[in-house]
Amino acid sequence: MLEVGREGRDERALTILFLGMLYWRGKIYHGTRVPRQYLVETAWLEENLFDPAIRLVDMRGYVRTVDKGGKQEAVYVGAPEEYAQEHIPGAIYIDWTQDIVDHDDPVEAQIAPAEKFAAAMAKAGIGDQHLVVAYDTHPASQFATRLWWALNYYGHTRVVILNGGFAKWKHEKRPVDHIKPSYPRATFTAKEQPQLRATAEEVLQMIKQDGITLVDARDSGQYTGTVVRGEGRRGHIPGALSLPREKLINPEDGTFRSNQELQHIFADANVVPEQRIVAYCNGGVAATTVLFSLAMLGYPQLTNYDGSWNEWAPARSFQ
Repeated sequence: MLEVGREGRDERALTILFLGMLYWRGKIYHGTRVPRQYLVETAWLEENLFDPAIRLVDMRGYVRTVDKGGKQEAVYVGAPEEYAQEHIPGAIYIDWTQDIVDHDDPVEAQIAPAEKFAAAMAKAGIGDQHLVVAYDTHPASQFATRLWWALNYYGHTRVVILNGGFAKWKHEKRPVDHIKPSYPRATFTAKEQPQLRATAEEVLQMIKQDGITLVDARDSGQYTGTVVRGEGRRGHIPGALSLPREKLINPEDGTFRSNQELQHIFADANVVPEQRIVAYCNGGVAATTVLFSLAMLGYPQLTNYDGSWNEWAPARSFQ
């Protein structure tokens, strides 16, 4: 039986959902509305490592920061060498800085256009029929959730996150491998979901609208302006709430907090499901941890400002 680790969920429906591989959003199964799944536990993954319907994706990478004269500089890097040294058996590697980004966009790390994204998935052996299980080693799983968001943005909702990531996997002494698997080329159909991604111009208009909540997922220092990254302005987008993504994670083991805990955190921050939630960070990555957590709670209107502070801060036209 699948280890869910989530309070208040219909365990029987979830078991049916996973054992039958019926990852259907909003469909009815034997008269019961099947809830969508977001997390899988390490024990479940070990039992299902060699299921041909699953594609396991290693998303390890880093945002390396250096303090230079009171300003923070960030470098986005992947971790292919770490993957080559060891990874969960059967996992393929996707570089969040190379494979799924638009290199022609002046803003760093923007989501790749549909044709390129679909080609990257197809080459990796990820097809329309596959369940994608993503993991990384980030304390807030933000690279794994970036893939979760990117796949959803292109219409592929069959994607879950390994709760606790590779760190928890290794801590539990589960198997690792250094062999790079090879899967046959697949057919991946990219169907853009524009409501999941906002442009700077759209965010500028949202500031003036009711029914919108902007959430800043960066650390509090960047939000208040005591920490400055890059050459742009300090501070935050007008009207944005501060909710650092680390608050959503159990510091003891890197797993996501329970639904009840998440509900309290978001309620205390005045992030309510009746609003359209637009999250941002520096490059649209940390924001996806917030969006993922909200999705687990059933928030229906979730958008990533992909350009985030990397785009907003240098542009004087965005005031």
